[in-house]
Amino acid sequence: MTFPDQLHYTKEHEWISVEGNIATVGITEFAQGELGDIIYVDIETTGKELGADDVFGSVEAVKTVSDLFLPVSGTITEKNPLLDSQPELVNQDPYGDGWMIKMTISDPSQLSGLLDVNAYKALIGA
Repeated sequence: MTFPDQLHYTKEHEWISVEGNIATVGITEFAQGELGDIIYVDIETTGKELGADDVFGSVEAVKTVSDLFLPVSGTITEKNPLLDSQPELVNQDPYGDGWMIKMTISDPSQLSGLLDVNAYKALIGA
């Protein structure tokens, strides 16, 4: 399993990459592995302002449906259009083409409350 060093992670297995006040969010390789084959990604929060830990969408896998939680407060500006027709990208490339949303961060100080790569690895026992 890979865990990119430059990302921040949540206890709910989301990752966030930040450039300026724009962030990209997805789920970790560990999460997609636990879910199994992802068959549908439902994100209908584009344009909405949400708080940290709010549900921004869900993923449906063969085994289960799981909510997606926003790592920090902000406004959802874009969802990954590729996931409408290729939800399996989340399984194949969770840190690349399988990203889920882009957002504008409203409170950058919340990033300090997220896990770094070593804390996330410890959380999942990697």
